[in-house]
Amino acid sequence: MPHESKAPLEQAVGTEALRVLALLDDSRQGLAALQAAAALAEQVRAELVALFVEDLDLLHCAAFPFSREVGASSGVARPLSLELMESSLTRQVHRVERALHQAAAGRELRHRLQVSRGQVASEALAEASPGDVLVLGKAGLSARWGSRLGSTSRRLILEAPCTVIIWDERHPPEPGPLRYFRGEAPVLPWGETPEEAVRRHPLFLGREELASMDAPTLERFLARARRGALAITRKRLVALLEQDADLLARIPVPIVVVP
Repeated sequence: MPHESKAPLEQAVGTEALRVLALLDDSRQGLAALQAAAALAEQVRAELVALFVEDLDLLHCAAFPFSREVGASSGVARPLSLELMESSLTRQVHRVERALHQAAAGRELRHRLQVSRGQVASEALAEASPGDVLVLGKAGLSARWGSRLGSTSRRLILEAPCTVIIWDERHPPEPGPLRYFRGEAPVLPWGETPEEAVRRHPLFLGREELASMDAPTLERFLARARRGALAITRKRLVALLEQDADLLARIPVPIVVVP
């Protein structure tokens, strides 16, 4: 689609403050999602807010005298102290800060790093507001909270007051249709209709309405398609997750979850 057809979103939604929130860890996958969030924020002239939460649960665990950490690759158990955990968190914050500067380099982009301490999901939900977009890196979430999308990420996806974009860093997105279920045309971030999104966003080449299908069928369909993105209402997503709790972990395209 010609570049000139992608008009700035600011023309449609006015000049009110727009924010893209990126929940980060310092994993390679999580920082890759930051690049995607930066590109989106620049395109819509939004502020990029990188959220890093120092996990209070981990700090509480480190305070126990019997705490140990196990190397992910070596399998070697080592003593874990509160001092070591605090030092590790400081290094992680510095890496995330450098990554944010790199993601913003060369872009006309307002950006800031917000560091808080608490439970990850609660801190992110407290920061998000209905007009925001929250970007979650799927592989980064899995690396931090287990091979499956666990309770933390599930809570963020299902309880956030705003649109959530789930970005799979293992599968670089390719332009293709914006897909959604028939009769459930979503209201996308900042009030965009699917037609407006297709005109403005390079990732979307046309629209495709999907017939109603169960979780296994949707997984097989998107595994073959592998282009574009899936926009889905939270109500539909809840019904699909009741059929397959790990469905999101296996979908290879970006997923836009609208409230």
